[in-house]
Amino acid sequence: MTTAKDIMHTGARWIPAHETLDRAAQLMRDLNVGALPIADENERLCGIITDRDIVVDCVAMGHDPAKVTCGEMAQGTPRWIEADSDVSQVLDEMTGHQIKRLPVIENKRLVGMISEADLARHLDDEQIKAFCEKVYARS
Repeated sequence: MTTAKDIMHTGARWIPAHETLDRAAQLMRDLNVGALPIADENERLCGIITDRDIVVDCVAMGHDPAKVTCGEMAQGTPRWIEADSDVSQVLDEMTGHQIKRLPVIENKRLVGMISEADLARHLDDEQIKAFCEKVYARS
């Protein structure tokens, strides 16, 4: 059985909810990623911030990314998957919620992230096709 841990990329890092968006952008640059899980004061997942969120929902709206926190940008219920979950559960979670990045949790701690690139490296063509049809489908 292929698990979330088998296909995730390691080295994922939280950004605390109290950190500002400019700090999130710097961390994304340094880590060469487009998204960061947001952690509350108890290191629990409370959201995800993307580079697009920073540009579209902060900068383009005339807000100062040095004054807006990641926690203020966190919206909705964060999605995640347990490290030992089967890849079919990963696909169900991502397609069911039309998300492109999924934090992987083990023992209540972040251990990795699964992105579209990770799926492309580990899934067959039919699985990738089904993922794309569901995630990119217009409602």
